[in-house]
Amino acid sequence: MFTNKTILITGGTGSFGKKFVEVLLSRYKPKKVIIFSRDELKQFEMHQVFDAPCMRYFIGDVRDKDRLRRAMSGVDFVVHAAALKQVPAAEYNPMECIKTNINGAENVINAALDCGVSKVIALSTDKAANPINLYGATKLASDKLFIAANNMAGGTDTIFSVVRYGNVVGSRGSVVPFFEKLRNENAEFLPITHPKMTRFWLKLDQAIDFVFSSFYRMLGGELFVPKIPSVRIPELATAIAPNMEQKVVGIRPGEKLHEVMCPEDDAYHTFEYEDHYVIAPSITFTSRGNDFSQNAKGERGTLVDEDFEYNSSNNYDFLTVEQLIALNKQS
Repeated sequence: MFTNKTILITGGTGSFGKKFVEVLLSRYKPKKVIIFSRDELKQFEMHQVFDAPCMRYFIGDVRDKDRLRRAMSGVDFVVHAAALKQVPAAEYNPMECIKTNINGAENVINAALDCGVSKVIALSTDKAANPINLYGATKLASDKLFIAANNMAGGTDTIFSVVRYGNVVGSRGSVVPFFEKLRNENAEFLPITHPKMTRFWLKLDQAIDFVFSSFYRMLGGELFVPKIPSVRIPELATAIAPNMEQKVVGIRPGEKLHEVMCPEDDAYHTFEYEDHYVIAPSITFTSRGNDFSQNAKGERGTLVDEDFEYNSSNNYDFLTVEQLIALNKQS
Protein backbone atom coordinates (compact mmCIF):
# COMPACT_ATOMS: atom_id res chain seq x y z
CA MET A 1 0.00 0.00 0.00
CA PHE A 2 2.76 2.49 0.91
CA THR A 3 5.31 1.68 -1.79
CA ASN A 4 5.72 4.57 -4.25
CA LYS A 5 3.25 6.64 -2.20
CA THR A 6 3.67 9.96 -0.40
CA ILE A 7 2.97 9.92 3.34
CA LEU A 8 2.74 12.98 5.60
CA ILE A 9 2.98 12.76 9.39
CA THR A 10 1.92 15.76 11.47
CA GLY A 11 3.86 16.01 14.70
CA GLY A 12 6.28 13.66 13.03
CA THR A 13 9.29 14.38 15.27
CA GLY A 14 7.64 12.82 18.33
CA SER A 15 8.11 9.29 19.66
CA PHE A 16 5.38 7.93 17.39
CA GLY A 17 6.58 9.72 14.26
CA LYS A 18 10.18 8.56 14.55
CA LYS A 19 9.22 4.95 15.10
CA PHE A 20 6.59 5.10 12.35
CA VAL A 21 9.20 6.34 9.87
CA GLU A 22 11.66 3.66 10.96
CA VAL A 23 9.10 0.92 10.31
CA LEU A 24 7.82 2.55 7.12
CA LEU A 25 11.28 2.70 5.56
CA SER A 26 12.11 -0.87 6.60
CA ARG A 27 8.94 -2.40 5.11
CA TYR A 28 8.15 -0.25 2.09
CA LYS A 29 9.71 1.98 -0.54
CA PRO A 30 7.71 5.21 -0.28
CA LYS A 31 8.01 7.96 -2.86
CA LYS A 32 8.13 10.68 -0.18
CA VAL A 33 7.83 10.83 3.59
CA ILE A 34 6.98 14.33 4.84
CA ILE A 35 7.63 15.22 8.47
CA PHE A 36 5.42 18.19 9.36
CA SER A 37 6.18 19.79 12.73
CA ARG A 38 7.02 23.14 14.28
CA ASP A 39 10.29 22.36 16.12
CA GLU A 40 13.33 23.00 13.92
CA LEU A 41 15.76 21.45 16.43
CA LYS A 42 13.82 18.19 16.58
CA GLN A 43 13.66 18.13 12.79
CA PHE A 44 17.42 18.68 12.58
CA GLU A 45 18.05 15.87 15.06
CA MET A 46 15.65 13.53 13.25
CA HIS A 47 17.32 14.31 9.93
CA GLN A 48 20.60 13.02 11.35
CA VAL A 49 18.95 9.62 11.78
CA PHE A 50 16.55 9.52 8.83
CA ASP A 51 18.22 11.06 5.78
CA ALA A 52 16.94 8.75 3.03
CA PRO A 53 16.33 10.47 -0.34
CA CYS A 54 12.57 10.17 0.17
CA MET A 55 12.59 12.15 3.42
CA ARG A 56 11.24 15.71 3.49
CA TYR A 57 11.11 18.01 6.54
CA PHE A 58 8.49 20.76 6.61
CA ILE A 59 8.47 23.39 9.35
CA GLY A 60 4.85 24.18 10.10
CA ASP A 61 2.08 24.20 12.67
CA VAL A 62 -1.31 22.48 12.31
CA ARG A 63 -2.81 25.81 13.37
CA ASP A 64 -1.62 27.21 10.00
CA LYS A 65 -4.11 25.97 7.40
CA ASP A 66 -2.27 27.52 4.44
CA ARG A 67 1.01 25.82 5.33
CA LEU A 68 -0.82 22.51 5.80
CA ARG A 69 -2.47 22.81 2.41
CA ARG A 70 0.90 23.47 0.80
CA ALA A 71 2.51 20.52 2.59
CA MET A 72 -0.27 18.10 1.57
CA SER A 73 0.00 18.79 -2.15
CA GLY A 74 0.44 15.40 -3.83
CA VAL A 75 0.13 13.45 -0.56
CA ASP A 76 -1.57 10.03 -0.58
CA PHE A 77 -1.78 9.19 3.14
CA VAL A 78 -1.76 11.31 6.30
CA VAL A 79 -1.12 10.29 9.90
CA HIS A 80 -2.23 13.06 12.23
CA ALA A 81 -0.13 12.74 15.38
CA ALA A 82 0.32 16.43 16.29
CA ALA A 83 -1.30 17.40 19.59
CA LEU A 84 -0.78 19.13 22.90
CA LYS A 85 -0.90 16.10 25.22
CA GLN A 86 0.08 17.06 28.76
CA VAL A 87 -3.02 16.91 30.97
CA PRO A 88 -1.93 19.47 33.62
CA ALA A 89 -0.58 21.86 30.99
CA ALA A 90 -3.89 21.72 29.12
CA GLU A 91 -5.80 22.50 32.32
CA TYR A 92 -3.77 25.68 32.81
CA ASN A 93 -3.50 26.65 29.12
CA PRO A 94 -6.91 25.65 27.74
CA MET A 95 -7.05 27.94 24.72
CA GLU A 96 -3.66 26.75 23.46
CA CYS A 97 -4.83 23.15 23.70
CA ILE A 98 -8.05 23.98 21.83
CA LYS A 99 -6.17 25.81 19.05
CA THR A 100 -3.91 22.84 18.36
CA ASN A 101 -6.14 19.85 19.08
CA ILE A 102 -9.48 21.09 17.72
CA ASN A 103 -8.72 23.91 15.29
CA GLY A 104 -5.67 22.01 14.09
CA ALA A 105 -7.82 18.93 13.42
CA GLU A 106 -10.20 21.03 11.31
CA ASN A 107 -7.24 22.40 9.34
CA VAL A 108 -5.88 18.90 8.68
CA ILE A 109 -9.30 17.76 7.45
CA ASN A 110 -9.79 20.71 5.10
CA ALA A 111 -6.25 20.46 3.71
CA ALA A 112 -6.68 16.73 3.09
CA LEU A 113 -9.97 17.31 1.24
CA ASP A 114 -8.58 20.21 -0.78
CA CYS A 115 -5.50 18.21 -1.80
CA GLY A 116 -7.27 14.94 -2.60
CA VAL A 117 -5.52 12.83 0.05
CA SER A 118 -6.63 9.20 -0.13
CA LYS A 119 -6.63 8.11 3.53
CA VAL A 120 -6.24 9.98 6.82
CA ILE A 121 -5.80 8.37 10.22
CA ALA A 122 -5.93 10.58 13.31
CA LEU A 123 -4.34 9.35 16.53
CA SER A 124 -6.51 9.60 19.62
CA THR A 125 -6.22 8.64 23.28
CA ASP A 126 -8.12 6.73 25.94
CA LYS A 127 -8.58 10.10 27.66
CA ALA A 128 -11.03 11.04 24.89
CA ALA A 129 -13.55 8.46 26.14
CA ASN A 130 -15.83 9.98 28.78
CA PRO A 131 -13.34 12.84 29.25
CA ILE A 132 -12.96 14.67 32.55
CA ASN A 133 -10.02 16.85 31.53
CA LEU A 134 -9.58 19.43 28.79
CA TYR A 135 -7.03 17.37 26.87
CA GLY A 136 -9.47 14.46 26.66
CA ALA A 137 -12.32 16.79 25.71
CA THR A 138 -10.33 18.33 22.87
CA LYS A 139 -9.34 14.91 21.58
CA LEU A 140 -12.98 13.77 21.71
CA ALA A 141 -13.90 16.84 19.67
CA SER A 142 -11.08 16.02 17.26
CA ASP A 143 -12.31 12.41 16.94
CA LYS A 144 -15.81 13.64 16.13
CA LEU A 145 -14.45 16.04 13.52
CA PHE A 146 -12.48 13.34 11.71
CA ILE A 147 -15.41 10.92 11.72
CA ALA A 148 -17.86 13.57 10.45
CA ALA A 149 -15.33 14.57 7.78
CA ASN A 150 -16.40 11.50 5.80
CA ASN A 151 -19.66 13.31 5.12
CA MET A 152 -17.77 16.44 4.09
CA ALA A 153 -15.83 14.48 1.46
CA GLY A 154 -18.77 14.63 -0.95
CA GLY A 155 -17.84 12.98 -4.24
CA THR A 156 -14.13 12.78 -3.41
CA ASP A 157 -12.32 9.55 -2.48
CA THR A 158 -10.84 10.89 0.78
CA ILE A 159 -11.69 8.80 3.86
CA PHE A 160 -10.95 9.48 7.52
CA SER A 161 -10.63 7.14 10.52
CA VAL A 162 -9.39 7.37 14.11
CA VAL A 163 -7.06 5.11 16.10
CA ARG A 164 -7.41 5.24 19.91
CA TYR A 165 -4.95 3.61 22.29
CA GLY A 166 -3.58 3.96 25.83
CA ASN A 167 -0.23 4.78 27.39
CA VAL A 168 2.83 3.94 25.31
CA VAL A 169 5.85 2.61 27.22
CA GLY A 170 8.65 5.17 27.29
CA SER A 171 6.92 7.78 25.10
CA ARG A 172 7.04 11.49 25.82
CA GLY A 173 4.89 12.10 28.88
CA SER A 174 4.96 8.48 30.01
CA VAL A 175 5.44 7.84 33.73
CA VAL A 176 8.21 5.31 33.01
CA PRO A 177 11.00 7.82 32.22
CA PHE A 178 9.87 9.89 35.23
CA PHE A 179 10.09 6.92 37.61
CA GLU A 180 13.43 5.89 36.10
CA LYS A 181 14.80 9.41 36.58
CA LEU A 182 13.81 9.41 40.25
CA ARG A 183 15.34 5.96 40.70
CA ASN A 184 18.60 7.00 39.05
CA GLU A 185 18.76 10.14 41.20
CA ASN A 186 18.27 8.06 44.37
CA ALA A 187 15.14 9.96 45.30
CA GLU A 188 13.54 9.24 48.66
CA PHE A 189 10.36 7.77 47.14
CA LEU A 190 8.30 7.28 44.00
CA PRO A 191 5.11 9.39 43.98
CA ILE A 192 1.94 7.34 43.39
CA THR A 193 -1.18 9.35 42.70
CA HIS A 194 -3.54 6.60 43.89
CA PRO A 195 -2.89 3.02 45.04
CA LYS A 196 -5.74 1.64 42.87
CA MET A 197 -4.89 3.54 39.66
CA THR A 198 -4.78 1.52 36.44
CA ARG A 199 -3.80 2.32 32.87
CA PHE A 200 -3.85 0.65 29.46
CA TRP A 201 -0.31 -0.20 28.37
CA LEU A 202 1.43 -1.06 25.10
CA LYS A 203 4.83 -0.92 23.46
CA LEU A 204 5.52 1.69 20.82
CA ASP A 205 6.08 -0.88 18.09
CA GLN A 206 2.65 -2.36 18.89
CA ALA A 207 1.06 1.06 18.43
CA ILE A 208 2.86 1.48 15.10
CA ASP A 209 1.78 -1.94 13.83
CA PHE A 210 -1.81 -1.20 14.81
CA VAL A 211 -1.83 2.05 12.83
CA PHE A 212 -0.42 0.29 9.76
CA SER A 213 -3.04 -2.46 10.02
CA SER A 214 -5.78 0.17 10.42
CA PHE A 215 -4.83 1.72 7.07
CA TYR A 216 -5.54 -1.65 5.45
CA ARG A 217 -8.75 -2.22 7.43
CA MET A 218 -10.36 1.23 7.29
CA LEU A 219 -13.62 1.92 5.49
CA GLY A 220 -13.76 5.51 6.71
CA GLY A 221 -15.62 6.75 9.78
CA GLU A 222 -14.71 4.05 12.28
CA LEU A 223 -12.68 4.36 15.46
CA PHE A 224 -10.16 1.54 15.98
CA VAL A 225 -9.26 0.36 19.50
CA PRO A 226 -6.58 -2.33 20.03
CA LYS A 227 -6.91 -5.07 22.62
CA ILE A 228 -4.04 -4.34 24.99
CA PRO A 229 -3.18 -5.17 28.62
CA SER A 230 -3.59 -2.99 31.69
CA VAL A 231 -1.16 -2.15 34.48
CA ARG A 232 -1.58 -1.22 38.11
CA ILE A 233 0.56 1.86 38.72
CA PRO A 234 1.99 0.68 42.09
CA GLU A 235 3.08 -2.58 40.40
CA LEU A 236 4.66 -0.59 37.58
CA ALA A 237 6.60 1.42 40.17
CA THR A 238 7.73 -1.82 41.82
CA ALA A 239 8.93 -3.17 38.48
CA ILE A 240 11.01 -0.03 37.86
CA ALA A 241 12.40 0.46 41.37
CA PRO A 242 11.67 -2.57 43.58
CA ASN A 243 13.60 -1.22 46.56
CA MET A 244 12.18 2.29 46.61
CA GLU A 245 9.45 3.50 48.91
CA GLN A 246 6.16 4.48 47.29
CA LYS A 247 4.24 7.47 48.61
CA VAL A 248 0.64 8.35 47.71
CA VAL A 249 0.55 12.03 46.67
CA GLY A 250 -3.00 12.38 45.31
CA ILE A 251 -4.58 12.52 41.88
CA ARG A 252 -3.44 15.42 39.70
CA PRO A 253 -5.83 17.95 38.11
CA GLY A 254 -7.85 16.32 35.34
CA GLU A 255 -6.57 12.80 36.08
CA LYS A 256 -8.77 9.68 36.14
CA LEU A 257 -8.45 6.71 38.45
CA HIS A 258 -9.06 4.33 35.51
CA GLU A 259 -9.15 4.90 31.76
CA VAL A 260 -11.83 3.84 29.27
CA MET A 261 -11.36 3.11 25.58
CA CYS A 262 -14.82 1.81 24.64
CA PRO A 263 -17.53 3.50 26.77
CA GLU A 264 -20.66 1.57 27.68
CA ASP A 265 -22.74 4.26 25.98
CA ASP A 266 -21.09 3.27 22.68
CA ALA A 267 -21.72 -0.46 23.13
CA TYR A 268 -24.71 -0.50 20.78
CA HIS A 269 -22.41 0.30 17.86
CA THR A 270 -19.13 -1.32 18.98
CA PHE A 271 -17.87 -4.41 17.17
CA GLU A 272 -15.36 -6.92 18.51
CA TYR A 273 -12.73 -8.28 16.13
CA GLU A 274 -9.98 -10.80 16.89
CA ASP A 275 -7.37 -8.30 18.10
CA HIS A 276 -9.29 -5.04 18.28
CA TYR A 277 -12.62 -3.27 18.64
CA VAL A 278 -14.29 -0.92 16.18
CA ILE A 279 -16.59 1.85 17.37
CA ALA A 280 -18.84 2.60 14.43
CA PRO A 281 -20.07 6.18 13.91
CA SER A 282 -23.32 7.18 15.58
CA ILE A 283 -24.14 9.53 12.71
CA THR A 284 -25.48 8.37 9.35
CA PHE A 285 -23.23 8.72 6.33
CA THR A 286 -24.82 10.13 3.21
CA SER A 287 -22.35 8.68 0.72
CA ARG A 288 -22.09 5.09 2.02
CA GLY A 289 -23.73 2.65 4.42
CA ASN A 290 -23.10 2.35 8.15
CA ASP A 291 -22.30 -1.36 8.26
CA PHE A 292 -18.98 -1.82 10.05
CA SER A 293 -19.38 -5.53 10.84
CA GLN A 294 -16.84 -6.25 8.09
CA ASN A 295 -13.71 -4.23 7.35
CA ALA A 296 -11.86 -3.52 4.09
CA LYS A 297 -9.75 -6.68 4.52
CA GLY A 298 -12.87 -8.85 4.75
CA GLU A 299 -12.46 -9.53 8.48
CA ARG A 300 -15.73 -9.83 10.38
CA GLY A 301 -16.65 -8.48 13.80
CA THR A 302 -19.55 -9.12 16.14
CA LEU A 303 -21.60 -6.59 18.07
CA VAL A 304 -20.63 -6.50 21.77
CA ASP A 305 -23.12 -6.93 24.63
CA GLU A 306 -25.19 -3.87 25.45
CA ASP A 307 -23.48 -3.43 28.85
CA PHE A 308 -19.95 -3.81 27.48
CA GLU A 309 -17.28 -1.32 28.51
CA TYR A 310 -13.56 -1.63 27.79
CA ASN A 311 -12.04 -0.20 30.95
CA SER A 312 -8.47 -0.40 32.28
CA SER A 313 -9.79 -1.71 35.61
CA ASN A 314 -12.06 -4.47 34.23
CA ASN A 315 -9.62 -5.61 31.55
CA TYR A 316 -9.17 -9.39 31.36
CA ASP A 317 -5.42 -8.92 30.76
CA PHE A 318 -3.18 -7.36 33.45
CA LEU A 319 0.61 -7.33 33.24
CA THR A 320 2.45 -8.82 36.21
CA VAL A 321 5.48 -7.20 37.84
CA GLU A 322 7.70 -9.75 36.08
CA GLN A 323 6.13 -8.97 32.70
CA LEU A 324 6.55 -5.25 33.33
CA ILE A 325 10.24 -5.69 34.12
CA ALA A 326 10.74 -7.61 30.87
CA LEU A 327 8.70 -5.07 28.89
CA ASN A 328 10.63 -2.10 30.26
CA LYS A 329 13.93 -3.79 29.30
CA GLN A 330 12.71 -4.18 25.72
CA SER A 331 11.51 -0.59 25.31
